[in-house]
Amino acid sequence: MTLTCNGELINFDLPKVMGILNITPDSFYDGGAYSSDQSLLNQVEKMLTEGATFIDVGAYSSKPNADDISTDEELKRLIPVLELLNSKFEKDILISVDTFRSKVAKEALSRNVSMINDISAGQLDPKILDVIAQHQVPYIMMHMKGSPQTMKSHAKYNDVVLEVKSYFSEKLQLTREKGINDVIIDPGFGFAKTIDHNFEMLNKFELFKDFDLPLLCGISRKSMIYKTLNTSADKALNGTTALHSLALHKGANILRVHDVKEAVECIALINKVKQP
Repeated sequence: MTLTCNGELINFDLPKVMGILNITPDSFYDGGAYSSDQSLLNQVEKMLTEGATFIDVGAYSSKPNADDISTDEELKRLIPVLELLNSKFEKDILISVDTFRSKVAKEALSRNVSMINDISAGQLDPKILDVIAQHQVPYIMMHMKGSPQTMKSHAKYNDVVLEVKSYFSEKLQLTREKGINDVIIDPGFGFAKTIDHNFEMLNKFELFKDFDLPLLCGISRKSMIYKTLNTSADKALNGTTALHSLALHKGANILRVHDVKEAVECIALINKVKQP
């Protein structure tokens, strides 16, 4: 299984790690962590050195009930960071931008961005699919109902796995009609899901491999972990690694994480177990 990213062929024989770079003041774990250009660059360099294949830059907090900032505010946060990363790392970085807005995606893709990560799979701004098709970059489509501001009220399913798979079937039809070649599936842990829904999806994670597309797992330090363990996000690394092991065993191709070193080590060990 492969995808083309910035002219480079990415092979998923060994799962990859996507390092999270939140440049928002209110993200649930690392909001406001990078107060200077140097601290931001240090974090990106650390993630790349530890083995991240992708860096996912987010300027819009999508945690439940987060502030709904304007497109202009999102761009005001994002563009200087993209320019900073390009000036420091030039072509030695594969940047993903976490946005659901077509204007933000378009501006980002003109600045050496290699991938778009859309929490709404085009639901909040259908024009984003046209932008992806025009630039022919990999597109991460995630499952969510409602918006970050309303999604908690939409966490109702008769069969969460079946309904999420049905959602992707519909969305993939749209991407095929648009001529989008490289799509990555993200079931959306924590987005319009209860803790029980999240664990049910993880328990049946391998069923999402039916689409024969790269499968992303985004559970790093999320509430499904720290609320189950009666702890906090900053103490949820051990729980994250435990569930990453299960996700890898069930077919995850990309781990989207705050802690790159631990995820890379987890992949190496699980891969060793899988070898004949």
